Amino acid sequence: MLVTSYDSFTVIVSILVAMLASFTALDMAGRVASSTGKVALVWLFGGGFAMGVGIWAMHFIGMLSMSVDMVMSYDPTLTVTSMVVAVLASVFALWLVCSTPTLPWPRLCGGALVLGSGVVAMHYTGMAALMFAPGITWNWGWVAASVAIALVASGAALWLAFNLREGHGRVTVLRLGASVVMGCAIAGMHYTGMAAANFPMHSHATQMGVNSNWLAIVVTVVTLAILGITLLVSMLDARLQARTSILAHSLAEANRELAQLALHDNLTRLPNRILLEDRLEQALNKANREKSQFALMFMDLDGFKAVNDAFGHHVGDNLLIGVTERMTEQMKGHYTLARMGGDEFVLLLEIDDPNDAAAVADTLVKAVDRPFDISRYELVVSLSIGIAVYPGDGKDERELMFNADAAMYHTKNNGRNGYTFFQPSMNTLAQSQLQLNNDLWQALDNEELRLFYQPKYCAPSGPILGFEALLRWQHPSRGLLAPDAFLPMAEKTGMIINIGNWVINEACRQLRSWHLQGHPHWSVAVNLSALQFEQNNLVETVTEALAQHQIPAELLTLEVTETTAMRDPEESVRILTELTNMGVKASIDDFGTGYSSLLYLKRLPASELKIDRAFVNELQAHSEDATIVSAIVALAQSLHLKVVAEGVETQDQQAFLTGLGCDTLQGYLLGKPVPPERIAELPNFYEEVLELERMP
Repeated sequence: MLVTSYDSFTVIVSILVAMLASFTALDMAGRVASSTGKVALVWLFGGGFAMGVGIWAMHFIGMLSMSVDMVMSYDPTLTVTSMVVAVLASVFALWLVCSTPTLPWPRLCGGALVLGSGVVAMHYTGMAALMFAPGITWNWGWVAASVAIALVASGAALWLAFNLREGHGRVTVLRLGASVVMGCAIAGMHYTGMAAANFPMHSHATQMGVNSNWLAIVVTVVTLAILGITLLVSMLDARLQARTSILAHSLAEANRELAQLALHDNLTRLPNRILLEDRLEQALNKANREKSQFALMFMDLDGFKAVNDAFGHHVGDNLLIGVTERMTEQMKGHYTLARMGGDEFVLLLEIDDPNDAAAVADTLVKAVDRPFDISRYELVVSLSIGIAVYPGDGKDERELMFNADAAMYHTKNNGRNGYTFFQPSMNTLAQSQLQLNNDLWQALDNEELRLFYQPKYCAPSGPILGFEALLRWQHPSRGLLAPDAFLPMAEKTGMIINIGNWVINEACRQLRSWHLQGHPHWSVAVNLSALQFEQNNLVETVTEALAQHQIPAELLTLEVTETTAMRDPEESVRILTELTNMGVKASIDDFGTGYSSLLYLKRLPASELKIDRAFVNELQAHSEDATIVSAIVALAQSLHLKVVAEGVETQDQQAFLTGLGCDTLQGYLLGKPVPPERIAELPNFYEEVLELERMP
């Protein structure tokens, strides 16, 4: 037998090629598993080709590492055939690993048998490509060992490829370790097979085939290039997929957040009006389809506004969250609890009988009636509920909501803190409110709004310094309506913005008229609603009104309630600063009834504080109200603010407030609100005229 030896460097290269082919196989399994359709097929056949060529090259380079005393040449047909067998076996392995979510033992054993047989066939076909005579003699023990190693290696390769196909944090490290094990197993199978081959003495080449001297270099370079390019493309694709996955995940999260914001209330995280309308439509369809019924409950918190005004919006918001949590704890089954805005909630509830709705409503009323501990305060509110049941109390969403709302107002009018089922008789009041709401939309266009003016006197009794503009509605059928009858509705629907802008413009127009009549020092004060104060175009509206009617800015006073100013103190400072820089005066209205921070109060560019009539009504010497008013006057004087007291109705109040140092008084004792044409009828109207005549 010829003595054979192996070139160490070539052996090492063959083992490294086996490891690289193994890593490529593992990576390709991940690419095929994470792709679909035509892309998966491209990865399957492309990856199978690269992996097959890599495994074949390892065997071929291993054969070329063997040195014998004869010229080595190879049959081109058999050499190519062995490579085709390796490629087909590799494609089969990738398909087997990636075509099923599980790899049971029978499938794994069958795959190992087919793949191992393919690798054995590739190896011994490549050996048969050697062109010499008289031919190889085989040690069948070593042949059997090589076949066994091929089967075991194939089974291990399939198992590792299947379990490492999913990409996760440490998958690259695990694949590197697995490729070392697989490469050594493949190399072990090859060199075991080589050990089974014996070359007889005096063996010689039968004909010249492909020369091995340059073929080793070509095979090595081409194989490494194929494996390297395939692996690089695969890794770049994996990175691109990872970034795409991250982007898709971020986009999905953003979409979820947008959906949350669009369909849920920001404060309580309850469904909002939009989502409620969708759920209500689904409930109607289900009830019609299954001939079932459901209840719609309109709920409103009693006493919430007082809490909000007294303790501030932060406490009010926390109270709403507490109410939401307490109501949610009582709910079971299929329901939708939504917040409509402010302190209004709506509950959509599947029921078998109206008594079910009554039981839930009673539970909610009792749950909310217990005190809430919010920011060191013990707060008490109650719940008024109106219940409409489908199909008896409405045919569609609008009618059900309207009737439930009507029932809720009936609860409020009958003592609050309870629930009422809708009755057709309630529609009279509800229809009246709805008609009034519809009429209000037309009030501006029909020129039905009026401004009355209440004089503001220099303490104690004159002369007249200016007027506060007070809104009235001359309804065509209901007569003259006070603000309480329609302003809450205007604020709820957003009409208060247009109405407020009209008030500013009309007050400036009337003031210009008085100036032309000989009263150039008179001023006018206009109340700003919370919504109007938050509008972006407030400054532009005021600027245009002053310019249009040629009013000096210092003769216009804008009154903002303490509660409104403290809702967003930083923004209030910004807006009022912008207005006062124009020359407009700012007044803090209803002072003492809200929740102020002295830190922000001293920063507000206001020129006066207005004491709320609630403190003036019961004003007596040495009373608690007198103490509060004295403190407010002292605070205003320390901040260099003028003090206006409203609600003066008695001479005692007049004298007491003047003695405290109030600069301006306003109230029924001095003058009631009147339309502009009756200004001359006010008490002390001519006093300021005489005062002007006495001036030099």
